[in-house]
Amino acid sequence: MARDIPEAVREVCLWFPEAEEYLSHGSPNFRVRGKTYATFVVNHHGDGRVALWLNAPDGARDHHVQAAPKHYFVPPYVGPRGWLGVHLDQGLGWKRIAQLVREAYEKVAPPALVAKLGKTIEITPPSAPMSAEQLDPMARPENQRVLKRLRAYCLSLPEVSEHLSFGSPTFRAGSKGFVTAYAYPPDHALKLAFWVGIERQSLYIADPRYSIPAYMGHNGWIALAPGKKPVWAEIEALALESYRHFALKRMLAKLPG
Repeated sequence: MARDIPEAVREVCLWFPEAEEYLSHGSPNFRVRGKTYATFVVNHHGDGRVALWLNAPDGARDHHVQAAPKHYFVPPYVGPRGWLGVHLDQGLGWKRIAQLVREAYEKVAPPALVAKLGKTIEITPPSAPMSAEQLDPMARPENQRVLKRLRAYCLSLPEVSEHLSFGSPTFRAGSKGFVTAYAYPPDHALKLAFWVGIERQSLYIADPRYSIPAYMGHNGWIALAPGKKPVWAEIEALALESYRHFALKRMLAKLPG
């Protein structure tokens, strides 16, 4: 079977002594003795990139980005600390990618481990392209069916518009988001987020379909995994309650009934 980019990334990033993989913020990270040297990121917040973020040697980031912007970029968050973004699907050879990963490993690994390294690994380049669903889990047919019906309901409410927020479809009452649909790693399962208030979150999470979402949970949001058989009366009730919380009085006055 054709190898894909995720398989190639693991082969390149895990051949080092004591290298290990772990998940952080939903993305595979690679570290040695607690120090991270590489992160594999796909379509981060809707940016469309298939990339490695590497803990590059001092000065390497600016050199590569200026010399070959097609292949390199400054990644968010860690870029200001010198990390280098490397496009994996823009024609850069995997022999070169493996060398860049090696340089990142050597930066953080103990000298005794670096001394054990032999010749840089050479792999068969991946031949299977990333599918649309790998790039964006929201593209899955089952997720699109849920989103289509959710969109129809939310846009029927007064002064509601749809936008992308960090790559996720978000419905706004005026300027305030009240429903967000997302499918994040590692499982890429669809979740719908609504505001319910902090005091009510514990009531919802007694049901295993619900969880408190990262980043938004501390503001009173809840996430529902609708599953294969969404209960639309429940979803619409949650959406309406969240809408009522954020909508202006003139918008509420336009609601039917």
